[in-house]
Amino acid sequence: MNVELTRFKVKSGKTQKVDEWLTFLNENIHDVLVTLEGEKTYVETIFREILDGNEYLYWYSVQGTGGQDVETSAHWIDQKHMEYWEECIDPTYRPVDLTTEVVMIPEKVRGTMREI
Repeated sequence: MNVELTRFKVKSGKTQKVDEWLTFLNENIHDVLVTLEGEKTYVETIFREILDGNEYLYWYSVQGTGGQDVETSAHWIDQKHMEYWEECIDPTYRPVDLTTEVVMIPEKVRGTMREI
């Protein structure tokens, strides 16, 4: 099981497009959840922050191994998601992977995750 939290920088001037992106994901959550199964993603959460005048998005995920990469998915929701990604995420900023120190998932929940 892989638990990650990664920070990505939003391109300058793309705040409204990020608003649109996150609204799109929320409004299409049923299809989003379908794609997570193929990715073997048990939990995925997006956080947003303004820090020193820069906007960042953070992806928190709990994933199994052997899932499909979102970048190669043919599902329409993933393709649209990647369009937003290309438009909004600054490729010149090296993503920051925060260090996982403690993972607290009860065994009952872990067992359910292994079944997916």
